[in-house]
Amino acid sequence: MVARGKRWANVAGILCADPAFRLYLDQRARAKFGQDVPDGTHTETDAADWIRKACEVASRKDIDGNPSAVRVLTGIRSRFDFWKKKQGEA
Repeated sequence: MVARGKRWANVAGILCADPAFRLYLDQRARAKFGQDVPDGTHTETDAADWIRKACEVASRKDIDGNPSAVRVLTGIRSRFDFWKKKQGEA
């Protein structure tokens, strides 16, 4: 059970811990930005940094209570879910 007021911070934490999400970030960096990023590059810390930057928060716990950050995170999760379906994982 997720503690009240920490739902989105928990979602962000789960994403960062997911090796498939980190692979998604690797592949996204290559496809969207043309970066030379081999699979397995993004760590859990890198993923957390990426989410904080995308959501414009200092800490993942700051996502809760910030409607803009929640919208960004739900978009990230939606695009990741779509990517997983394309990969045949979902």
